[in-house]
Amino acid sequence: MAVAPTPPRVQGLGMDARALDGLRGAAARDPKAALREASRQFEGLFMQELMKSMRATTQAGGMLDNEGSKLGTEMLDTQLAGKLTGLQGGLSEAIMRQLERQMGLSPGPIPPTGARASANTSAQPLDRLAKPVKIPEKGAAGFVQQHSESAERASAATGIPAAFMLAQAAHETGWGRKEIRHADGSSANNLFGIKAGANWRGPVAEVTTTEYIGGVARKVTARFRAYSSHEESFADYARLMKESPRYAGVVAKAGDASAFAHGLQKAGYATDPAYGQKLSRVINTTLRLQRALA
Repeated sequence: MAVAPTPPRVQGLGMDARALDGLRGAAARDPKAALREASRQFEGLFMQELMKSMRATTQAGGMLDNEGSKLGTEMLDTQLAGKLTGLQGGLSEAIMRQLERQMGLSPGPIPPTGARASANTSAQPLDRLAKPVKIPEKGAAGFVQQHSESAERASAATGIPAAFMLAQAAHETGWGRKEIRHADGSSANNLFGIKAGANWRGPVAEVTTTEYIGGVARKVTARFRAYSSHEESFADYARLMKESPRYAGVVAKAGDASAFAHGLQKAGYATDPAYGQKLSRVINTTLRLQRALA
C-alpha cells in the first residue's frame, strides 16, 4: 500500500508576510495541502489566544513579574499552543472541511446506491476506470459519468458547456440523492427542477419544495414537469435555454462558469439568493471530476 505524501508545511503564522507568500505558492501547487496548512495556522492562532485568555483569568501580577518573565510566559504559551494544534479530530480538520465546501473542493456526501437512486447509477463500475476516483468523490463521479452523453447532446444544441449542465443537474438533485418523485415513489426524471407552467401539456409531479419568498425560505407545494427518462430531461432543458428569451443572455455568456451561474440567478431560474454562488462551486467540482475521469 502506497503511503500518502506528507503535505508541504509553511513555517510561521499566516500573519507573517513570508508565510503568506508560502501559502500562496502552495495553493498553486496543491490547493488541498494549502487548505490543510491554512486551517492548521488558524487553529494555532486560536489556541494562542485561548492560552492568553486562560493566563489572564488565572494569573495575577506579582512583584517578580517583569518583561523577561512575561516574554518567557508568552514563549511557553506559544509552544503549548503549537503542540495542541493539528491533532486528529481537532479544530483544524473542521475548518478545512468548511473551506473545502466553500471552495468547491469537496463534492459533498456520497449519494446512496439502490433502486431509488436512479439519477445516479454509474454506467460503468468506477473501480474499472483507468484513473481511480477517491472517496467521497465516487458517488459524484458516478453521476457525472452516467449523464455525460446526455449533457454532450444538450451542449451541441445550446452551446452551453456540458460540464455546466451536469453541475446544474447535480446541484438541483444533490448528485442524484434528492430527485423529484411521484407520489408512488417513482422518479419524475426531472434533473433541472423545471416547473410545470400553464403551457406544459405533459405529465407532472406535485411535491413539496423550498422557495425563497422575500428572502425567507418557505415550504410550498409545486408542480414539476415529469419525463420518461433523464435524457428527455436534458433535451427539455436544452429547449428551454435555447428558445426562451428569458435565458438568451445566459446562453450568450455560457463560456464563463461564474457568468453562467449568476446569469441564471439574475434571470430568475431559482429563488435562492445564493443560487449563483452555490452553482459556481458545483461547476468547479464537476470540472475537477471530469479531469479525473478523462
